[in-house]
Amino acid sequence: MDGVSDDVAVGGLDTPVGRISVAVTRDGLAAVGWGRRPASGRLPVVDDAERLALVLGQLTEYFAGRRQDFDVPIDWRYVPGSASAVVLRTLHETVGYGSSVTYGQLADRSGTGIPARAIGGIMGANPIPIVVPCHRVLASDGLGGYSGGSGGNGLEVKRWLLTLEGVLPPTFDWSPAGLTA
Repeated sequence: MDGVSDDVAVGGLDTPVGRISVAVTRDGLAAVGWGRRPASGRLPVVDDAERLALVLGQLTEYFAGRRQDFDVPIDWRYVPGSASAVVLRTLHETVGYGSSVTYGQLADRSGTGIPARAIGGIMGANPIPIVVPCHRVLASDGLGGYSGGSGGNGLEVKRWLLTLEGVLPPTFDWSPAGLTA
């Protein structure tokens, strides 16, 4: 950093998988979460619609099926642990829209020496889901878990995102308008 104290702009968006909130520092997207407000740490919150516009616009396009790649700057400083940051950067850079990877494949690909069983914990702690697509990381025998969403519907959110991206075929009750009750 250049000695300027950092702050965060916080905004939200209603999506087919629930309310998404984002936190954007001067350096880029720092957090995505479900609900009213993502954790912004100890940073002061500022009102900065211009800073939020790119991120919220690209998320809107993604959920409408009009965007496959995010090109927003990411502030990696708030990813806990340097090995976790390497794994998440590897995921972000190598697992594109419409594809998936297993926990073991991501462990190998990252070159960190982190075992596959620990990758799930890193995905669960990902502060930037959707943009850093932890929903694309699967267990070798099925979907695995997903901590995104609210009210315990994480696995349904993961399934919905993977269906939107064409990784999974739509089921009779899948709707592009959102999760069905």
